[in-house]
Parts: sequence; C-alpha cells; structure tokens
Amino acid sequence: MSLPLTTLLVLLAWSGISAGSSPAQGPEPCDSIWVGYQCQPQISHSWGQYSPYFRVPSEISAKIPHNCEITSAQILSRHGARDPTASKTKVYNATISQIRANATAFVGPSAFLVNYSYTLGADQLTTFGQDQMVKSGIKFYTRYASLARTVEPFVRSSSEDRVVESATNWTEGFHAAKLADKSAADGDRYPYPIVLQYEGDGFNNTLNHALCTEFENGTYSDIGDDAQAAWAKIFIPPIQARLNADLPGANLSIDQTIYMMDLCPFNTVANENGDISPFCALFTDLEWDQYSYYETLGKYYGYSYGNPLGPTQGVGFVNELIARLTNTPVQDHTSTNHTLDDSPATFPLGRKLYADFSHDNDMTAIFSALGFYNETMPLPNSTVVEPEAASGYSASWTVPFAARAYVEKMQCKGQPEELVRVIVNDRVQPLTQCGGDELGRCSLSDFVSSLGFAKTGGDWAQCFV
Repeated sequence: MSLPLTTLLVLLAWSGISAGSSPAQGPEPCDSIWVGYQCQPQISHSWGQYSPYFRVPSEISAKIPHNCEITSAQILSRHGARDPTASKTKVYNATISQIRANATAFVGPSAFLVNYSYTLGADQLTTFGQDQMVKSGIKFYTRYASLARTVEPFVRSSSEDRVVESATNWTEGFHAAKLADKSAADGDRYPYPIVLQYEGDGFNNTLNHALCTEFENGTYSDIGDDAQAAWAKIFIPPIQARLNADLPGANLSIDQTIYMMDLCPFNTVANENGDISPFCALFTDLEWDQYSYYETLGKYYGYSYGNPLGPTQGVGFVNELIARLTNTPVQDHTSTNHTLDDSPATFPLGRKLYADFSHDNDMTAIFSALGFYNETMPLPNSTVVEPEAASGYSASWTVPFAARAYVEKMQCKGQPEELVRVIVNDRVQPLTQCGGDELGRCSLSDFVSSLGFAKTGGDWAQCFV
C-alpha cells in the first residue's frame, strides 16, 4: 500500500519542518518522527519486539559531532508494526473464543471482553506500521540531508511482503522529504528500485536466516523457547490466577496468559493512531517489565550470544557491511548471495546512502555478529535484568517494530582516517570492541579489524555438523 504524495507532504508540514532542517520545538505528539512512540511509555516501552519504535536513552549524544562531515550512511531496519503471524493469530482467536464461550463473569478490567471480537489479521503491516516507515524515511532524510539532497539511496529488502512494503513506505517518506527540501537537487529516479533477497529454504539471504541446519532444526533450535518457558513458569502463575479469577470458567493456561499480554501491543498497533488497547490495563507496570524480559530472553537465547550459533546468522550481512565501508568486494562463504553481491547492479560499492530492510531475529543476529552488547553477562532465566544493567540490551531497545540502526562513516577535522559510528534506535553504541572514543567512534580500520568473527566465517561450519 502506498500513501498519496499529498498525505506525505501534509505529514511533513504537520511535523513542523522543511526537510533537511532541524526538528521544530514544541510539544511532541504521541507518536512522532523524532522520538517515536510515547503513549504510556512505562508500559509500551516494555513490549519487547512488539513495542513500536521509540528513542532509546543514550549516554552519548547522537548529534553529528562538531567539525565532522558524514561521508556515508546506512540504515538497517526492521519492518513496521504488523498483525500477528498466521500461527499466532490462530491461537489468539482460539483463546478469545474460549473466554467468550466459558467465562461466567467478566470482572474489573476484563469487562470490555464482553463486547470484544477478534478481528486481527495475519502477517501484514497495519496502517500504523505503514506510517511508522514513512516517518522513518523522513527522519533518515532529514538527518543525512547533506548527502541525501544530491544522491539516491540504494535499497534492498528481504522478500516477505511486509518487509517489501516497509521498504516502499520508507522510500515514500524519504522522497517526500526530498521534494519538500528546496535545497535538494532534482532528477531522482522514483520509485527507487528495490533489490529483493528471496526468503525460503535453500536461498542465500543475509536479511533472513534459513540456511544453517543445526540452528534452524538441530541442537540449537529450541534454546530461546526453553529460556522463555523457564521464566514464564516463575512470573506468569500469579497473573494467570488473577485473570482466571476475573474470568471464572475461562481456565486460561500459562501460554494463553502470555497470549493475553501479546494482545495488548497487537491491538494497539492495529489502531490507526496507535491508541492503547484495553488489553493493556489487564496487567501492572511490574508485569509488563517481566513480560519485556520474557521477550528479551527469547531474542538473547534464540539469536544472540545465548545461542552458540545465534551470532553466526548475522555474519553474511556483516561481511557485506565491511565491503560497503571499505569499497572492496564481498568476502564471505556463509549466507551471502554471490549472484547478487558480485554484480555492481545489485550490490553497488561506493554509494553514499544504503537502506536494508529485514526482521527482528535477523537484526538481533547481525548486532551480535558485529559485537554489540558484548559486555552483557549471560542473562538469567530466573530474575529480571534491566537493559541499563545489560549494556543496553533488551528486545524493546534493540528490535521493536520499525527498529533502525544507522552506520555512519565520517571525516573529522584533525583525523587522518575516516571514523565509524553506529546508532541503534537513537542510542549511540559505545563500540568498546574497537576502542570507541567518548563520542562512540572508531577509526574505520579499527572497526573493520574488530569484526574478525565475521571475517573468519563465524563458526559457519558448525551449521552442518
């Protein structure tokens, strides 16, 4: 689905900017281009990967440093907010049907369920999610207007419909911002071409995991689920008991209690404006914190350092990133598609702006292959560790709906070599693995040198033991 150009230009006007300028001062709407989703942040920032993108606190300023010029910028983005997956929408609908059929009363905050009908779809972007991606394109253009005024972005996407649609929505926002910028050059080819990496078994794809047999179906495939199950047995029973007391006869299980929590973010992002769903009031702030950790465990043990082959799934993309940063051909024997990567038409080098669109699990693996959050101690499955105590790691801080990571290359006065900096959802990564300075920057050579895990194949051989 594409938004009309007039709608995009109105969105820019509503945002109080002409593209390329600094954000206007004044009260922020509930969901904005600049800081993301701020409706009831004490709970909505605790929905794990189902949180809508929001600005994550950063100890380092994300402003472009003084006396520095951005020479290239790349975004790696998750798709926008979506309906539940097909398998989840089926069990959510069954849970609601069970409640409606068996509950003999609807007490307290559960009273709304008397008139609630399950209407969520499956897998597709919601209108709210489309809007998130348009805003993301506007924000990227505005931040990197010094480059974006005169060049087009090179855009790639994994082939899932919601990811391709997200990429398209992002380009609409980017292009609308460019049209609104009186200083921008004319002549863009628009719509921008989008190179697809096809998903599915047997396809090499750096934006969607599918090749590593031991990871997908073998020894390491259930580690994330097991960690979540252990924590659920601790934090869910009191919630389960309360819901079943308020809904006598419903007899919700542990899994169904989690489904009821899931229905809070999914019903929220199904609303065009992102209005908070009544499902959210069924749970306390503390319980949302526990739920957030439940989702974090799934990502950490499913696709990050908690899984021996988690970071391996991100190695191919990291080697592509190295190629772009260093202007050299891709050197990789893992998940890269060499038919695409060996062609200047489908993997050009020397571009100033790149945009890649993917999924939350794949971004988690890529961040780990890059060495981000490497100071995080192994997360326990028996007590909550807040993101501040986990080097900034949590599912909601790293891979919410419409998550984005910026990789910046900059030339700074007095520096003989270009510098690299990475920003994840507005949080500047400290880049301790390559000796990051007080502004989170490493020299290009030090940054690339720190990526030895990816350059040496990242344990790819273990995928087929």
